[in-house]
Amino acid sequence: MAERVAFLGLGVMGAPMAGHLAAAGFDVTVYNRTAAKARAWAAAHGGRDVPTPADAAEGAAFVAACVLDDAALRAVTVGEGGAFEAMRPGAVFVDHSTVTAALARTLGKEARARGFAFLDAPVAGAVEGATKGALSAMVGGEADAFEAARPFLSCYARAVRLMGPVGHGQLAKMVSQIVQAITIEGLCEGLRFAHHAGLDADRLMAALSSATARSWWQETRGRQMFANLEAGHHVKHGRQGLLLKDLAICLAEARRLGIGLPATGVVSQLPGTG
Repeated sequence: MAERVAFLGLGVMGAPMAGHLAAAGFDVTVYNRTAAKARAWAAAHGGRDVPTPADAAEGAAFVAACVLDDAALRAVTVGEGGAFEAMRPGAVFVDHSTVTAALARTLGKEARARGFAFLDAPVAGAVEGATKGALSAMVGGEADAFEAARPFLSCYARAVRLMGPVGHGQLAKMVSQIVQAITIEGLCEGLRFAHHAGLDADRLMAALSSATARSWWQETRGRQMFANLEAGHHVKHGRQGLLLKDLAICLAEARRLGIGLPATGVVSQLPGTG
């Protein structure tokens, strides 16, 4: 009999991640705040959709979540009808959302008090990585829970790394978002310069791909960003709002640590990129 698991949140990242679990043979139950998305996912993948996170978590060995922010994660975990109400002893809750480390630690303590494990495991790799099952998961939690969850995580994450105790997954993701934001801004400004200077896009992309300026963003999104400039549009990160949300988390954590992040602060205040 297939092992029963649950997935909460079927956005552009969560839906394909849950799809990989179904393809791997897990018995997947899904919940989404917009019920129509859950019904459509279940119809496409052969899983089951339910009306509450608690219904999804009932009897599941692993419950994963990928939701928007702290408020959404609280709602699906400890809110009314939340998954924590129904998690069985010895189960593992895996959070793939990008949220504050403080919330991860709070939920970790709550899970431990209820007799199950909590892993904060934010992912990197964008929609392309989720679709291909090639994400990178930065995980915080106990080593035994991490090892138990590794086969589950490996269905959609090519790189799965334990970073330390609960909260360290979110802290590692903050580092990723800091570097990513500054890289994106640098790429946008460089491409804007190239456009106004009259450089050929294809020749430029080929040159950058073999130079020290090479990056995932340049190779994956650079040509489209340049095309946007040629069409007279601003060049910006397609999911800029979410990145700015993540940078606010980074800046708040930096203030707590008593350090400055000057470049991150500048990027977070820009009205548009490029």
